[in-house]
Amino acid sequence: MTTMTDVVVVGAGPNGLTAAAELARRGVSVEVFEAEGTVGGGARTEELTLPGFRHDPCSAVHPMGVGSPAFAGLPLERFGLRWLHPEIPMAHPFPDGSAAVLARSVGETAMSLGAADAPRYRRLVSPFTGRWDALAEDFMSVPWEGLPRGPLTLARFGAVGLPPVSWLLRRFSDEKAKALLAGLAAHVISPLSTPATGAVALVFALAAHERGWPVAAGGSQAVSDALAGFLTAQGGRIHTGVTVRRLDELPPARAYVFDTSPTAMARIAGLGDAFRRFRYGAGTFKIDYALSGPVPWRSEAARRAGTVHLGPTAGEVDSALRAAVGGRAPEVPFLITSQPTLVDPGRAPEGKHVFWAYGHVPNGWRGDLTAAVERQLERFAPGFGDLVLARAVAGPPQLAARNANYVGGDIACGAFAGVQALFRPGPARDPYRTPHPAVFLCSSASWPGPGVHGMSGRNAAKSVFLHLAGRR
Repeated sequence: MTTMTDVVVVGAGPNGLTAAAELARRGVSVEVFEAEGTVGGGARTEELTLPGFRHDPCSAVHPMGVGSPAFAGLPLERFGLRWLHPEIPMAHPFPDGSAAVLARSVGETAMSLGAADAPRYRRLVSPFTGRWDALAEDFMSVPWEGLPRGPLTLARFGAVGLPPVSWLLRRFSDEKAKALLAGLAAHVISPLSTPATGAVALVFALAAHERGWPVAAGGSQAVSDALAGFLTAQGGRIHTGVTVRRLDELPPARAYVFDTSPTAMARIAGLGDAFRRFRYGAGTFKIDYALSGPVPWRSEAARRAGTVHLGPTAGEVDSALRAAVGGRAPEVPFLITSQPTLVDPGRAPEGKHVFWAYGHVPNGWRGDLTAAVERQLERFAPGFGDLVLARAVAGPPQLAARNANYVGGDIACGAFAGVQALFRPGPARDPYRTPHPAVFLCSSASWPGPGVHGMSGRNAAKSVFLHLAGRR
């Protein structure tokens, strides 16, 4: 007689694996099905360019991972996860060689913004420093879990963060502070006038001060492998190389949890047009490089930073975002870049480096942004092109082929706009439930959204557990 599995998870990205791990540790029988040959989703590591150069095809830097309540609750270090911190979490250089820095120290960050704006920055972040654990738990969880751990801190955070980041910029007089905050908010690929982008900028700044912006030793695959290792140690089973097209192709189960896009889940689970109003955002154009040496940044601070943002004014950052969201490729892209071999040299042959840069383009765009990306790199790092040994270029179609959740190249799995800026995938008391009582969503299309942090998975697991217990 075949025993019914309690829960089947579709998709072995960080959220799917976290959901499965949380359920398995509570004694729930779990099976995970993944279409690719390995686990990972947006947290993978591969040789994309040349032998010996190990790149992260998707996410590489993990400020929300190291500070995640979900990951903190799992013994991932026992399964090989080790965080490596650069000297400076993030630098935002300018063409003259100066830079604003997002340092671990609030004081060092403030000093880099100029005499007038230094005290303003301290006043912005000081109400929240030392309160990361409670704030992250409250901000990234869901209302039905109960009263917030730090209600006053959360209320103050909302008052500052719910308006657009463009409002925050008015507090500052120098372009350094404005560009720094604009670049932080740009991670959600939405114009700076979008409501709640202030919260995005503030969260990324606080993450740097409280936990850092590390990479995973050996690559982002280590995050996924640690989650998978813990899951299998709890008795969970993982099946890779299995493409799921219909719910009846999966083993019978009491609940099905999808670490997929809402569109894919609706198709597989037969939910019809239940998510027809869900919007996908702008696409991404990403280049992974194998380099013969370190990036020759003009800025000394950029040479010590794990992440470097390239967009010398808030206006230039906003123009690039507006172009991509509005259906045009930007002439001058805002770039987010990562240089992990500064702290993890084993990812490349001795003396060599891996490096990536990405900008934003329209969803589904099929053009080539390589020349514009490399002009922007040369603007801040003259001679960069002379170091390129090989490059792996991925526009929206290629990114969607790497990860089916990146619909049209949208690495956030859903636009940060309108209702979706605050409610993902839409307004609901329990955003993980669907019209099918036994089908749940746990991908970054659900709250709290994109990033390798596992919180969508952890939150969804709580909803599933209540369902299994007959309490919902």
